[in-house]
Amino acid sequence: MEITITDRIHEVCPELVLAVITCEVKNSVTSPALWGEMETEIQQFSANHSLEDINKRPEIAATRRVYRMLGKDPNRYRPSAEALCRRIVRGIPIYQVNTLVDCINLVSIRSGYSIGGFDSDKIQGNIELGVGTSNDEFEAIGRGMMNVEGLPIYRDKIGGIGTPTSDNERTKISENTTHLLMIINGYDGKRNLLNAANYAIDLLGNYACLKQKKVTWIA
Repeated sequence: MEITITDRIHEVCPELVLAVITCEVKNSVTSPALWGEMETEIQQFSANHSLEDINKRPEIAATRRVYRMLGKDPNRYRPSAEALCRRIVRGIPIYQVNTLVDCINLVSIRSGYSIGGFDSDKIQGNIELGVGTSNDEFEAIGRGMMNVEGLPIYRDKIGGIGTPTSDNERTKISENTTHLLMIINGYDGKRNLLNAANYAIDLLGNYACLKQKKVTWIA
């Protein structure tokens, strides 16, 4: 599939770079070893961050800046990486979902990037990153219908599949997912994207039987 970026997104964030990982995987219930890595990351993050400094992490701050430029309040619709990090500092448990989702969340916490994770077999046609409108119907995972007007949004030929705040129920990862599409959103450019992508590949290799991987950089 082809992934393109609209002119409007380029206008508000010319430095945007996407790290796109496509691969064959085997999903499962989260292993104790993977969750051990998550618990270590949570402990380290909690010890080194306060609630006040989370939105100042460069990757999160850049995403919030794009929200504002598109007319969306990032305090009401927080980027997913920010929401995860805030849960940790507030002492709210991070849910175990499944191996693939938990790997994505672990990369997001460590890197500060909001990451889209999709079952690529559920995606129809090519993907375009544009801006949400009032006409977009978007069922966010675990949140019901969400107002995506003013959010950066990935769409396939049917409709929206993901935003930096939440992905869509239609294309979400399940335990039956065998083909993964992961998009790491670098709204601050390529600054730490390579490290995040390499960490994701390592986790998928260790816990999800990674095969036939491909990493693409889109700007």
